[in-house]
Amino acid sequence: MTDRAMSVVRAGALTTVQDQGRPGYAHLGVPRSGALDGPTAGLVNRLVGNPSDAAVLETTLTGCALRPRSAVTVAVGGAPCAVTVDGRPVAWGAPVRVPAGALLDVGPAVRGVRGYVAVSGGVAVEPVLGSRSTDLLSGLGPAPLTDGAVLPLGPEECPHARVDVAPQSAPPAELVLRVTPGPRDDWFTARALRDFTTRVYRVSPASNRIGLRTEGPALERARPGELPSEGMVLGAVQVPPDGRPVVFLADHPTTGGYPVIAVVRAADLPAAAQAAPGTPIRFLAVRRH
Repeated sequence: MTDRAMSVVRAGALTTVQDQGRPGYAHLGVPRSGALDGPTAGLVNRLVGNPSDAAVLETTLTGCALRPRSAVTVAVGGAPCAVTVDGRPVAWGAPVRVPAGALLDVGPAVRGVRGYVAVSGGVAVEPVLGSRSTDLLSGLGPAPLTDGAVLPLGPEECPHARVDVAPQSAPPAELVLRVTPGPRDDWFTARALRDFTTRVYRVSPASNRIGLRTEGPALERARPGELPSEGMVLGAVQVPPDGRPVVFLADHPTTGGYPVIAVVRAADLPAAAQAAPGTPIRFLAVRRH
């Protein structure tokens, strides 16, 4: 058995393997998936000397604990948290060498939602359609981590970065999402369109990797009935019958029958990955370009 592997001692609430996803398969009904906070996943990979497309672990709220079979370099980023090796505090947001058999514990998020753990060599589970990402909607890719699971690791190829700590964006105190009008904004009343971009919403605890659900004023439709299913893109803001907007994230369905009132700029979506339940949300209307 290869020593390029690590055991999962504590899987946490939801820890998945993620890389840059599998774009290009929407016509087959396959979401792109991939790390919700792509810039942070790329950063922790650079810190340990991995290529940007290496697979990392994405944790949710409670972190995880891992035991490598050989010495590895790790970096933890995203939601700030305490990180220890065999009980001793080590740096968050910087490369750390973990000896063979030592216990790496990534603690609960102090702020934000999702942490990212890169390991030198990357998580080398078998790719599906060119990606190692776990897709919670379709079930493609590896299952979410469970206690006792063993994850294979790739070979270390490059030395890790020589930095004390890498700057990272803080989880948002207020989530501002720039939106352009959607293909079905004419399905809503003038008041609903005004409320959508002037009222404050909050992140719902029911949010997940499929969509960021909101709590706030219900948006009134201007017409009854339902649409035939049509294509959905990353960042689409769909409005279900309860009138509360849902922002589609990485594991979103590729089709849907509820009207899309707007689409969020892709550059604003990584912050949505770190917006904890209760975080205020403002949808800011911008022009198409």
